Amino acid sequence: MYTSVVLTELKMSRRIWIYLPDDYAYSEKRYPVLYMQDGQNLFDVSTSFSGEWNIDEYLDTVDDPCIVIGIDNAGDTRINEYNPDDPAGYGRMNGKTYLEVLVKLLKPYVDDHFRTMPDQSNTFIAGSSMGGLISFYAGLLHPDVFGGIGVLSPSFWLIPDLAGDIRGRVSSLHKHQRYFFYGGMKEGLNLIDGIQDAAKLMEECGGSEVKLVIEEKGKHSESSWRKIFPVFYQWVLKR
Repeated sequence: MYTSVVLTELKMSRRIWIYLPDDYAYSEKRYPVLYMQDGQNLFDVSTSFSGEWNIDEYLDTVDDPCIVIGIDNAGDTRINEYNPDDPAGYGRMNGKTYLEVLVKLLKPYVDDHFRTMPDQSNTFIAGSSMGGLISFYAGLLHPDVFGGIGVLSPSFWLIPDLAGDIRGRVSSLHKHQRYFFYGGMKEGLNLIDGIQDAAKLMEECGGSEVKLVIEEKGKHSESSWRKIFPVFYQWVLKR
């Protein structure tokens, strides 16, 4: 199912995709929630950029499904909305505002309208490329909200001093988080170096639990992220 909400702080209406587990309608259970970027690419090939992730098909097969909230990207201004910094040449970025909307508007709405497990240990976020960048910063900036973070092929190259940013923001709260980092060797060594550096810093400086997956044949593509999603999902939901 999907619906539309008005993100007033960003002055736009946005489609929100909502996946509910098969037994949601007749059970009384509460479920963890996974927030995901680029909602267009998650569930429907007709709305995807270059192939969907088959999130619903996969979750229909697992024993421990969660609620998934897919947030459509902003189209032409996607790079602005998914970037927490203001790099030269790209104009004003809205990443921090976007995360504030997610935390203060969207999450309360979801928790009020669905049977969620709203605590930090059962609230996850994930994305790829620019979506991976903003998902990483969701964890970095809001460690009290997100307990598990999927950082797939993140665009760390847009952050001039990522190491300094991480060191300046980590606190005791980050030791309660779990980060899943993924990169493919066919994406380039600069991307891989950035992922490895961020993973090391979150583990050593933040005290976070970290899993790093570097796939030899992995590409910067929906097909690679579709393939790695079950690995991330099973890891982040492990109890």
